[in-house]
Amino acid sequence: MNQSDYLPLRMVNQVRYCERRFWYMHVLAEMEVNAAVLEGIVQHERTHAASQLKEGEKVVQRRAWLWSDRLQVAGLGDVIEERAGVYYPVEYKRGRLGKWDNDQVQLCAQALCLEERFNVHIPEGAIFYNASRHRQVVPFDDALRALTEEMIARAYALMAAGHIPPPLPSEQRPRCRECSLLMQCMPDEVEQLRMKN
Repeated sequence: MNQSDYLPLRMVNQVRYCERRFWYMHVLAEMEVNAAVLEGIVQHERTHAASQLKEGEKVVQRRAWLWSDRLQVAGLGDVIEERAGVYYPVEYKRGRLGKWDNDQVQLCAQALCLEERFNVHIPEGAIFYNASRHRQVVPFDDALRALTEEMIARAYALMAAGHIPPPLPSEQRPRCRECSLLMQCMPDEVEQLRMKN
C-alpha cells in the first residue's frame, strides 16, 4: 500500500469522536466550514509554517511528515520537539481541553509513528489548547496506545464495511452540538426514521 493510501492521522481523531463524522469527512469528503472550523484552520496555518529551528539543546520541527507502515497511517504533526534523541510531539487545537479523548488518541498516533521511524520509546507528548493558552501533557500509557491502535483498525473496518455508521447513541449526543456536520448528519431525524422502520 502506498503512503498516499494510508489513513490520515487527523482521521484517527474523527473516528474516535464519532464514526459517522469520520464517514462524512473521510469517505464522502464532506466538510462544513463554520466559524469554529475557520478559526482552527487559521491557527493551524500559523503553526504549520514548515520550519526547523534550534532552541538551546532542543530542536523544534514544525509541520513534520509522520507515518507508520505497520499501522498504515500518515500525516502532518504540528510540532515535534527533540532533545538528545528524546522526541516530544505537540498538537495544537483551537479550543479548550474537552470532555472526550479523541485529541489524545490523535497525538498518540503521532507518537506511534515517531517510535516506528526512529526505533525509540516516547513516554508522553502535549496538546496546546489555543483558547486556554495551556499545554496539556498526555502520557502514552498502555491503555491509550491500545485504544489508538483500536481506532485505526476501526477506521479501516468502517471503510471496508462500505456503509455509513448510525448516529451516536443518545447518551453521547452532546458531541453533536459542537459538530460542524450536524446539518448533514441529522442524528435525531435519522434516529426517528430508524425507530419507525
